[in-house]
Amino acid sequence: MLLSISDETVSCLMPYVSIISLYAEYGKGVLKELANKLTEEFGSGFDRRNLSNMRKFYLLYPNWNAVRTNLTWTHYRTVLKIEDKAERDWYLEEASKEGWSSRQLSRQISTFYYKRLLSSQNKEPVIDEANQLIKKETKEDFIKEPYVLEFLDLKNYRFKFV
Repeated sequence: MLLSISDETVSCLMPYVSIISLYAEYGKGVLKELANKLTEEFGSGFDRRNLSNMRKFYLLYPNWNAVRTNLTWTHYRTVLKIEDKAERDWYLEEASKEGWSSRQLSRQISTFYYKRLLSSQNKEPVIDEANQLIKKETKEDFIKEPYVLEFLDLKNYRFKFV
């Protein structure tokens, strides 16, 4: 799920976050307080930096129908750093169409895939290189963080990826 709070809550909060960000030092204190209150009410994920990212996301994508549901918050957070709208939209479209993970998207951005493609007379070698360098995710890559499943009471059980 992209967002775990309702659209109404987000719509109500963003004008306040926008106003707060206008007042530099004062705003930082208020934003910190807002982050604390939201964390209390909704749980983790509402630190100052994440609230700033949410604000930027809200300002860039006010039309919720334009948000691609097959992309995660990490995908969107990654492209928020890109100033050029056309470039940002292109990366989102490619990530959606090609099924890039957020790591693959970050890699494409860090190697300037979009800009190299635009500046290239012959686009095929650039596309081929990008496709070769994108590591296809395996089942093992899917689970990057270990999980402790003690509550299942599995003694010396090893999971195999088939």
